Amino acid sequence: MTSTGALKGADPAPGRQASPHRPRRHVPTGTAFQRRSERLGWLFAVPALLVVAAVMLFPIAFSILMSFSHVDVSGSGFRLDGATAENYSILFESERYWHDLEFTGLYTVLTVAVEVVLGTLVALVLQRLTRARGWLMALMLLPWALITVVSAELWAYIYNGVYGVLNALTGVVGVHNLNVLGSPLQASVAMGAADIWKTTPFVAIMVLAGLVMLPGEVVEAARVDGANGWSIFWKIRLPLLRPALAVAVMFRILQAFGLFDLPYVLTGGGPGTSTESLAVLTYKVLFKNLEFGPGAAVAASTAVIVLVLCLAFLKAFRTQVGEQES
Repeated sequence: MTSTGALKGADPAPGRQASPHRPRRHVPTGTAFQRRSERLGWLFAVPALLVVAAVMLFPIAFSILMSFSHVDVSGSGFRLDGATAENYSILFESERYWHDLEFTGLYTVLTVAVEVVLGTLVALVLQRLTRARGWLMALMLLPWALITVVSAELWAYIYNGVYGVLNALTGVVGVHNLNVLGSPLQASVAMGAADIWKTTPFVAIMVLAGLVMLPGEVVEAARVDGANGWSIFWKIRLPLLRPALAVAVMFRILQAFGLFDLPYVLTGGGPGTSTESLAVLTYKVLFKNLEFGPGAAVAASTAVIVLVLCLAFLKAFRTQVGEQES
């Protein structure tokens, strides 16, 4: 009788050749398979890359081109009329630009630093919770979920010197008609408090995700060796949290340095120009003064500064991680 294994396609007996009527399928392996997968991946990514190029890269390239051009503005629109570096000469000689750059940089450093500290503390508290963690996370994310314009209007109501909530609270101790947004220092602190209130939950969620992914065996081993909670945090948890902190800090630097909606709605850049960011300056120069060349120069210089900061931060982070692994 014929073996059932032969009917199911078992290997032929030694010495017998495979039937010529059954061509073998060529299955790519190794480098060939990897190259084919890469080409297929690029093929699927092309539509998304085209959309990104049309929505992001083209406006950036056109802004850079405009910043190096004479811009002739008329009733029918504007046109580029020759190359020039005059826009950047006007920009770098402007005291207002350097003031806004200083304010934006200082505001970014201070707010991001406070958010990282508070976000880390909140994440450590949430990690220890068991039952109410989900509810507290949902409640904490409400400020982050609010549109920044709505959040700015809310804080403008709180800071109002006549009927604001803060004025009502200070009235209990005898301080009435407190105009928080009336002086440069107080307006800067008030705007920073509103920003920290909104964005600290984002940092906390990022740090909490990093804490959840930490290996528990390392912490348990340190406790067995007699390490206290403070030593475990500084010597074990914090170094292992560097990737999560790096992502959170980089995102917050990008957002804080491009700050527009909060100062525009809350203070309008005032009093005077004390809380005017580079983004607000770009808007005013471009769309209020209709100075397209200098406005494009402000926007291009801001993008270059943010890019340099992010590259320097990533390089420093990779160097620290490499030293830690070695």
